[in-house]
Amino acid sequence: MTDNLAALSALGVSIWLDDLDRGRLSGGGLADLIADSHVVGVTTNPSIFDHSITTGATAYAEQLHDLAVRGVDVNEAVRSLTAFDVRWACDLFTPTFAASGGADGRVSIEVDPRLARHTEATIAEAKALWWLVDRPNLLVKIPATVEGLPAITAALAQGISVNVTLIFSVARYREVMDAYMAGLEQASANGHDLSTIHSVASFFVSRVDSAVDAALTALDTPAATALLGQAGIANARVAWAAYEQVIAGARWQALAAKGANRQRPLWASTGVKNPAYPDDRYVVELAAPGCVNTMPEKTMDAVRGHGNVTGDTVSGTGPQAQQVFDELTAAGVDLDQVFVDLEDEGVTKFVEAWSDLLANLESSLAAARPAADPA
Repeated sequence: MTDNLAALSALGVSIWLDDLDRGRLSGGGLADLIADSHVVGVTTNPSIFDHSITTGATAYAEQLHDLAVRGVDVNEAVRSLTAFDVRWACDLFTPTFAASGGADGRVSIEVDPRLARHTEATIAEAKALWWLVDRPNLLVKIPATVEGLPAITAALAQGISVNVTLIFSVARYREVMDAYMAGLEQASANGHDLSTIHSVASFFVSRVDSAVDAALTALDTPAATALLGQAGIANARVAWAAYEQVIAGARWQALAAKGANRQRPLWASTGVKNPAYPDDRYVVELAAPGCVNTMPEKTMDAVRGHGNVTGDTVSGTGPQAQQVFDELTAAGVDLDQVFVDLEDEGVTKFVEAWSDLLANLESSLAAARPAADPA
């Protein structure tokens, strides 16, 4: 049988798992994926941790009990639980981290999503997470909101490696790349070794298709119908062209001469939401040397089982992808508004997941706390 994941890895795509839970860690499931499925990193988000902690009562029981008897509040508890899992995963990936020169073997943890519109609080949270996890292969996830951009620069300036998340538009992606280069320039001025700082830019894919397809369906014209299912991949390919343009520029070349690492494009939201579309499309149609693809395990299984890995399907596709966007605009899709709505929705969903997690965790802590001593 053809090892499709091996072929993807050999092409230069870094395969990261978009999931983490303690059962996967303690039961050896993550170690097996590292050994057998070419997995070289892990991403997390508030939704993942909400599902992990609220459904994994047995795996988290001992630590929950300890946190409860110590009387910690729910915010400290959630950070203790998530940092424990991320630190454990970082340690599992230490050999990968060393073998890749720090590019892979990475595990992400996200700043509290309630801070997405607050720059200074995001900076403080990023510093706290970097200290709390205390592993060189950590990536701190900061959203690419307007308020998040200066926080990205500030974190990088202090030597913190960053996963920039919730990127939907190419215009915002260019701002993210500017924020990255500004952070490296400040880090160099602060005396940091640029070769130790890494970053990825998480560009969301399937959510774009879902939103644009809804707009096209509402238009209900032959031109609109013909464009269904094309926006997500085209958007990512235009972003890749922007990335290639930036790394060829003088500003980046000056940083590269100082040992800086490229901020690799990462394709996120790669699980297919429309069952009419092939379940491997956001992997095999976005394969390019030097990118990262973070996949839910279901998507990884699809690629392993029947993924049609044909080589680089991204490089040189920018002009054709831009034509798709021109046609979407001509058909009547307000792409600027779509991207604004997607960002707002993304922040809202993460805040809701975080709030649900806090509420569920508060109940678990209350149940585990010892009864008060009699007066």
